Amino acid sequence: MLSTSRRGLGLVLVLAALLAGCAGGASTVAPTPPAPTATAALTREDLDAWLDGVVPAGLERAGIAGAAVTVVRDGQVLTSRGFGHADTAAGEPVDPARTLFRVGSVSKVFTAVAVLRLVEQGRIDLDADVRGYLDFPLPLRHEPPVTMRHLLTHSAGFEERIRGLVTLGEDTEDLREHLATDPPEQVFAPGTTPAYSNYGYGLAGYVVARVSGMPFAEYVRRSVLDPAGMSSSTFAQPLPAPLRDRLSQASATVDDPPAPFETVRPSPAGSLTASIDDMARFLLAELGAPTLLSPAGQDLMRRPALGADTLGALAEGPRMGLGLFDESRNGRRILGHGGDTAFFHSHLQLYPDERTGIVVTMNGSGRGAADSLELREAVLHGFTDRYFPGGAPAPPVPGSAERAALAQGTYEAARAPFTTFLSAMNLTGQVTATARPDGTLLFTPGPLGVHPAVYREVRPWVWQEVGGQRIVAMRPENGRVAALGVEGAFTLLPAPPERTAAVVLPVLAASVAVLLAALLAWPAGAFLRRRYGRPLAVPRAERLALLGTRLGAGAAVVALVGWVAVVLTLVGLGEVPTAVLAGLVALQAVGALGVLPAAASVALGVRRRVGALGVTGRTLVLLALAAVAGVASVYHLLSVDLGF
Repeated sequence: MLSTSRRGLGLVLVLAALLAGCAGGASTVAPTPPAPTATAALTREDLDAWLDGVVPAGLERAGIAGAAVTVVRDGQVLTSRGFGHADTAAGEPVDPARTLFRVGSVSKVFTAVAVLRLVEQGRIDLDADVRGYLDFPLPLRHEPPVTMRHLLTHSAGFEERIRGLVTLGEDTEDLREHLATDPPEQVFAPGTTPAYSNYGYGLAGYVVARVSGMPFAEYVRRSVLDPAGMSSSTFAQPLPAPLRDRLSQASATVDDPPAPFETVRPSPAGSLTASIDDMARFLLAELGAPTLLSPAGQDLMRRPALGADTLGALAEGPRMGLGLFDESRNGRRILGHGGDTAFFHSHLQLYPDERTGIVVTMNGSGRGAADSLELREAVLHGFTDRYFPGGAPAPPVPGSAERAALAQGTYEAARAPFTTFLSAMNLTGQVTATARPDGTLLFTPGPLGVHPAVYREVRPWVWQEVGGQRIVAMRPENGRVAALGVEGAFTLLPAPPERTAAVVLPVLAASVAVLLAALLAWPAGAFLRRRYGRPLAVPRAERLALLGTRLGAGAAVVALVGWVAVVLTLVGLGEVPTAVLAGLVALQAVGALGVLPAAASVALGVRRRVGALGVTGRTLVLLALAAVAGVASVYHLLSVDLGF
């Protein structure tokens, strides 16, 4: 549900060139020359031996209980393997035929197939206004109208919303109610700024239900799962009784107790439960035996769905098909999708030209923040490099140093809340680009990564990771870089100073320190004056101003602590009552209003000649309250809209 390696909610919010053209222009992304030559034979024997050397050690190192991997080629299942345990306490091993995994956002590939089956029947138009298929109003702020093409490429322009995304415990879902109640703001023009959107895929699934006349899970079962032979798979939540006891237990690490069932909303974006053997059957169906879509439908799904007419220069980098990311590597066309719930982590990849596919899934996150991602990449990248290795890197590009200088700065993710209090989370996911003397760019951290990464230009405005294969495309506008495109559905935008962590966090930390010091100094000063018999004759107006300043300072500090607690609770999949949010907004407002008495106390102190030290202290408090109020305004901590 939460996209692989991507900032998850775990917003653990994680691919590079497609060969096919798209409507509106041919792809300019070419595979890395020369054509690679395999150094290992892709046979069951070699593959199993290689997996035995990678997966068990990776599970043990990360502290993950179990995993499963399948690989298909030329219409045959080469291997379908379980590793580790589905139930550690009972000693139950992962069984590739029996054990079920939640595959998170890999579900979106199935949703896209369901949509395209209706497109092939002429019942859905990819480029029609999607509101024509809905039975509730969808407020939109930008033109052109949102289409199914936009929904399936994460380019409808919606901001991120996380309320109810993953909840612990079995529950049912009213898909319409989830989508119609407090929909996210549309913050970008459709087709221009890809920003991964679970809500968008929820809308796509709801259109499927409306057009087909049956619940989404039922339609997908009949039109996708059953034709592919996936009898052990379902989008239903809770799980049907025959499947319930087959679901793998899941937990962060092998040492933690099993987690409850995760209810994912909206279900079309991430609720699929499947065995690894069933995922092998889906790979076979996607690669042609049996087919779920016609050859034209398969081509439509796989080729880039958006062009330079809307994306601009971002079209020079990897672009999404309909439900599939361009994850090309070593000059091979690879299409895929990852997925994460809070505890399950999965990834699917197709090699259309080699008629090969691979899926890896696991039932734990690991002890480190990136453990599940690193193990998936060890399997996926290791598979490509072993059986489909690449050639020499591209030569240097003239003018890189000048373009690197234009790209310097701090960037924030377009996949983010922008109009709610959770926009404050954007401070934690920013990327800084620094031009280096050799014309390369240092990203800290690397886009969609956790470690710093160096990129070199391989074509004008297209940069590739040094020692890796991730691609970043830049969209220049008016002499500056206006956007960075990563993996086709993730865009990084220049962060304005008031939203730059390097500016905001030090200012906020200094302000809180000043306010805390003042809050402690006021009672300490009063105590000392009483103790040593030196009461101050302070005029009533000044006393009131000081009292108002104290109330504002206290409210501002308490509100900030409360917001941090709220964010941590939500990230931990906890619930936060609306009354708590309303209370924090009220406290934040009191803190902001504290600027007025603080300004009055400075003026009155100057008039009464309280001395340089007194005026300086009051001025610092005034500046601290103003800074906190400014941050609160920028990050919507004063908004009466409590949606998230």
